[in-house]
Amino acid sequence: MRYYLESDGKVFLVDRDGVLDLPTRDEIPFKFDEIALLATSEPVLFCSPRLPRHPHEWPGKDELASLLAVASLVREAIHAGMPRVVVEGICLKEGKILLVKGSRGLTKGRWSLPGGFLRFGETPPEGLLRELKEELGVVGKIESLLDVKGKLGSESRLHWVMIFYQVSLEGEPHPDPDEIAEATYFPLEKARDLGIDDLMRDAVSSIALSTGDLSQS
Repeated sequence: MRYYLESDGKVFLVDRDGVLDLPTRDEIPFKFDEIALLATSEPVLFCSPRLPRHPHEWPGKDELASLLAVASLVREAIHAGMPRVVVEGICLKEGKILLVKGSRGLTKGRWSLPGGFLRFGETPPEGLLRELKEELGVVGKIESLLDVKGKLGSESRLHWVMIFYQVSLEGEPHPDPDEIAEATYFPLEKARDLGIDDLMRDAVSSIALSTGDLSQS
């Protein structure tokens, strides 16, 4: 087992035959808190070090990308530890909510809210409006920010950050079949039980409770 220890963007590494590498437990000279396993090719545990001061002497994770004498597992761990930010749209119509079933990728064959990954350089609203246009062929409008949630994926072992907006659409959805197999409005209570992601389910439940369309039982 190797350990990835990061504090304010600084990473604790050891010099192993001239190559910066992740330490084993007996190579760590300070206390730390174990967080979770990373999605790496070899077992790596993400940890939070307990330090009396900022570790100025440790290399920064951004600078490690440009150094040659760095073990590949270090690069893997840095990549695996970066949060994945997704933007999700909650579109209500006549007491129903819009869900989409993916044609490929992580949501293939599964119902979810319309949205997707935030692209480099975008603001969250820009990213969601782009996703609505790409997936559903329709112009969207951001009505309000509803919630921001985060979790560690039980299967992916990635850190997910989800930003939920209430949106309206200018017209009916016309899904791009390369991305979306179906787009359907469901009653809120049924939508919650369609096997959608648990954070999405929480968001749908909150909307349903606020509109009186779902009991708290």
